[in-house]
Amino acid sequence: MHIVDGALAGEVVAGGAIVAVGGLALGLRGLDLERIPAAGLLSATFFTASLIHVPLGPSSVHLIMNGLAGLVLGWAAFPALFVGLLLQAVFFGFGGVTVLGVNTVAIALPAVLVGLAARPLVRQLAPSHAALAGGLAGGGAIAGTAVLVATALALSGEAFVPAAKLVLVAHVPVMIVEAGVCAAAVLLIRKVKPELFATPPTPAVETARA
Repeated sequence: MHIVDGALAGEVVAGGAIVAVGGLALGLRGLDLERIPAAGLLSATFFTASLIHVPLGPSSVHLIMNGLAGLVLGWAAFPALFVGLLLQAVFFGFGGVTVLGVNTVAIALPAVLVGLAARPLVRQLAPSHAALAGGLAGGGAIAGTAVLVATALALSGEAFVPAAKLVLVAHVPVMIVEAGVCAAAVLLIRKVKPELFATPPTPAVETARA
């Protein structure tokens, strides 16, 4: 799911960078001290899971676990996943530095969206039903990431349209695997540490006090 340097049009790279900066700003505002350990753990989980990847044209397929990151961290998934992507680009050459913004948005934005949609269900339903909601969130996050990666490729020129279609098809089995892993993780967390699914702080611009 990493787009490599040189594969995208300059406008797409610039747009991704702008959106990523906004997401990172919101994520850092919503990252309180209590969630820093969870953010570090989920960043490491993403880093490790996505090291095992299968090249696919200008992209690749691999596990991401961004759905679980979104459920636990909310907007703080942006900085957590950004750190993992940055380390992979610098130390292993996965993805690239110039496309870091696009890759961050493609992976973190779906995580945030599924977190907002599914966290109330994961927190309030019985554990078995919460696991089902978690599985849908895990698969949905991968679907969202695949759509964003395919869109970035398609917007970069007609030559990348076949690769964009291949990205969508190739990630169907990844969606299924991620759904199962995320469901199992949600079930375990609900039993041993359900407070991880508490609503994260809402990112907000601080106002000056009189």
